[in-house]
Amino acid sequence: MTTRNDPPVAITGPRPVCTPVASRTAQASAVDLVLPLAAVGAAGVVAGYGYVRRTRRARTRTTPGGPSAAPAVEPLAELDRRTRASLVVADDCVRTSREELACAVALSGTGPAAPYARAVREAEAELAAAFAMRQRYDEGVPAEEAPRRHALAGIDGRCAEAGRRLDAEAVGFDRLRGPEFGTGAALEAAEARFRELAARTGAAQATLADLALRYAPTASAGVTGYVEQAKDRLVFATSRLNRARQTADRGESGRAALHLRAAEGGVAQAAVFVDEVHRLATALTTAARWLPAALTGAEAQLARVRAAGPAALPAVPSGELRSRLLHADAVLDSVRQEVTARRPHDPLGLLRRVVGATAPLDTGRGGVLAAAASLVARSEVAGAGGFVATHRGVVGAEARTRLAAAERCLARVDGRAGVHAPRDGVAGTPGEDSAEAPTDAPAGVPLGVPTGASADAPADVPADVPVRVPVDVLADVMTDALACGDLATQARELAELDVRTHGNPHDGPTAHESGLAGAVLGGLLSPGAAQDGTPPSFGGPRTRDRRGQAPA
Repeated sequence: MTTRNDPPVAITGPRPVCTPVASRTAQASAVDLVLPLAAVGAAGVVAGYGYVRRTRRARTRTTPGGPSAAPAVEPLAELDRRTRASLVVADDCVRTSREELACAVALSGTGPAAPYARAVREAEAELAAAFAMRQRYDEGVPAEEAPRRHALAGIDGRCAEAGRRLDAEAVGFDRLRGPEFGTGAALEAAEARFRELAARTGAAQATLADLALRYAPTASAGVTGYVEQAKDRLVFATSRLNRARQTADRGESGRAALHLRAAEGGVAQAAVFVDEVHRLATALTTAARWLPAALTGAEAQLARVRAAGPAALPAVPSGELRSRLLHADAVLDSVRQEVTARRPHDPLGLLRRVVGATAPLDTGRGGVLAAAASLVARSEVAGAGGFVATHRGVVGAEARTRLAAAERCLARVDGRAGVHAPRDGVAGTPGEDSAEAPTDAPAGVPLGVPTGASADAPADVPADVPVRVPVDVLADVMTDALACGDLATQARELAELDVRTHGNPHDGPTAHESGLAGAVLGGLLSPGAAQDGTPPSFGGPRTRDRRGQAPA
């Protein structure tokens, strides 16, 4: 206590005091708060990462127990490649089946072979539809990717159906040929056909030599080397016929049938080569006889257009009309000079130039020109068809597609002109509604047209020129015939390119001596086949090689 005499002292009350102990306590409390928060954050990160990984695994899982991935879409290029291969296989199956069917009909007659002929026709229809779809696809129709996929799938399905139809009849066809096929009558018939072709090959060689003397080299360029190739196929057929006879004598019927089938294919292709030489000779002779009349008819056509002026072709501008007339005049002058020069020329080539120059000026009155266009187109389509048939071992889908388009085009031309397309593709015969068709015309010349047609023909038209073509179809006939020829030319060029590109895997001297190289080129044996390789037979992809799989 204080006294009155003591100095005053301030009284202090209790107050908070900051000490080191208090500071350490506050810091510990902050650390205790941060550590749990960091742990929670780390756990969240780990959980998120695990979730992402599980999700990704689930999306790509291929084993059962989780959501499956969507099926991979086949690349359009791969689908396109597979479809092309399907077309080639289906076309080969149809061609081979048609070829062997002809051999069977020659022995058994048309009655027993009727079911198999029907199967071939149905397969041909499916294949024709597939080729038509492929042609539109190549032309860019449809344009969008999804419809194009559907189109390719449709082509593949048509090819599969064609093969399925032939596969379904393969067993029955073998019964038609009989268990002794490879011996007896079948072998004797093949040997007789071989001897006939050997004799015709000599005649074809003489015909080809005559063409070289009478016409320019371009006239017979399409069949150059065909006689040599026919001989090559006959060499192959000779070898196989001999082996068929030897194996038949030993009682090996299975091996005999194998060799006989290969020989039949060789003889059939030799016939194509020989027939092509004679067909071209007939077409050149006909074209040479028609050429003066076509020139006269073309000049009369130009005179009518000049006389009528712009009214002749109202849809064509006057400047364009004058340009077409000048071009046609120049072409006709050039052709007439070649004809009158008395030098060898190419009648079919000149006839095509005349038709091509006057077609843009056609007014529907030049019947002789329509007939000339049909003759030229038919020859070009037949030439392309023969080349593809005898080189099908390496010819691809594009050339076959163009050939099929050319054949469809030619069928339309024949239908409009009332002409039935022949089997050899050279020319047609009068339709049922034909009138006044000459009876002395050479075989293989398109004749006869319906009554009421144009009679606007020059007086020097040969008797076998069908000038009486219906007026309302003349322009279409000329235009379509030129289009047919263009498609056939494309097919031939593409096929020749395939042959040059692929070459021949059996290209040694031994292969040529035995005819093996030509057999592989012609599709008579598979490219990897040895001397005893399997030749294709009647049937689809599943059964066409069955003879090589059967026991001897």
